Amino acid sequence: MRIGIGYDLHRLAEGRQLIVGGVEIPFERGLVGHSDADVLVHALCDALLGAAGQPDIGRLFPDTDPTYRDANSLSLLRQVIVRVRAAGYAIVNVDSVLIAERPKFAPYIPAMCRKLSEVLQIPLESINIKAKTAERLGFLGAGEGIAAYVVALLERSVEPCKSS
Repeated sequence: MRIGIGYDLHRLAEGRQLIVGGVEIPFERGLVGHSDADVLVHALCDALLGAAGQPDIGRLFPDTDPTYRDANSLSLLRQVIVRVRAAGYAIVNVDSVLIAERPKFAPYIPAMCRKLSEVLQIPLESINIKAKTAERLGFLGAGEGIAAYVVALLERSVEPCKSS
């Protein structure tokens, strides 16, 4: 068994869609980033990559590469899953925390869990998403951004793929 942790943070700005956990959330602002800036999926990618001993998403999908401009983060997650499986691991479960003053995520968490279950190909009960506020403290508490923490548990499934 191997555990990985991921963290991501993005600033909110007008003129962007808000996509979190692969779900579009109606809100007057969206997250700023090179891709769609899905803070939860980015943290999940890093947790999975960390548990598998792989490079982080900044090295795999750099914001200096125009290929990833406005990329759908779920497509990046699919590429991460291929790497995790090629390293010989299966995903056991993921646990996450979203931190934001607004919007309120509770109504969207079931849809996020369903979306991630589908992409990760693990049971719905193996995915947990919690939402917290920053109690009006700091950058997050001022409503200027959204952060996510994710912990992922992997287990050895097969011997890693070796290139010749």
